[in-house]
Amino acid sequence: MTTVTAPVTPRERVARLAAGHIAALQRGYLDDQSHAVASLARLRRGAGREAGQLPDLWALIDTGPLHETRDDARPLSERELVRAEDALHVALTLYALHQQSRRSGMHQADRPDRRRGLGAAVRRMMKPGEIDHPVHKRLVRAGTAPDLAVLAQRLRDIVVLLRREDIQLDHALLAGQLYTWQWPGGADTVRREWGRSFHAWHDKPKDGAAASAGSDTTRTTDTDKDAS
Repeated sequence: MTTVTAPVTPRERVARLAAGHIAALQRGYLDDQSHAVASLARLRRGAGREAGQLPDLWALIDTGPLHETRDDARPLSERELVRAEDALHVALTLYALHQQSRRSGMHQADRPDRRRGLGAAVRRMMKPGEIDHPVHKRLVRAGTAPDLAVLAQRLRDIVVLLRREDIQLDHALLAGQLYTWQWPGGADTVRREWGRSFHAWHDKPKDGAAASAGSDTTRTTDTDKDAS
């Protein structure tokens, strides 16, 4: 019996490429490697701005794999490439802002027992059983952004709050969602994903310990190695 494997979708390619870039940056940053620290400082300047505004960042975001002809995926069209590149730019620059001066990885993968999607991250800023309406409103405003440029600005505001509260986010998942956002009907799809994430934010208890916001995160403090 032959098993047929579904081809990798463009969204999956964007998310995987983002995950690879961010993992390398995060590892280097936490190891205090000068190249990674400098790269994040440059990427932060692009947070909330369109990809074409800062050519200086092109060399930092390698989109070469998107142009490769893979055995498990069809070639991407020009429109798909543009959207993929824009999604990567927004996701990586937001990650750089999120990671600034933090000593634990602010990018963590979303899992069924440890939700790290955007909705879950916003929900974790609230007290259990309560809805912080100003914070919730920020998520709603992001969900109603008319285009990617405005969405990037509104996400930047949320990431600043997440950084302040030391709450992690799956930036690779976000990269895939930003790709989907740019297509007709895509915003509706992403809003639904954020809504589900918001209501499924709970961490599962481990060894009988009660789950709580930030319970599985390493306590961190700011460091001024790149506080600029």
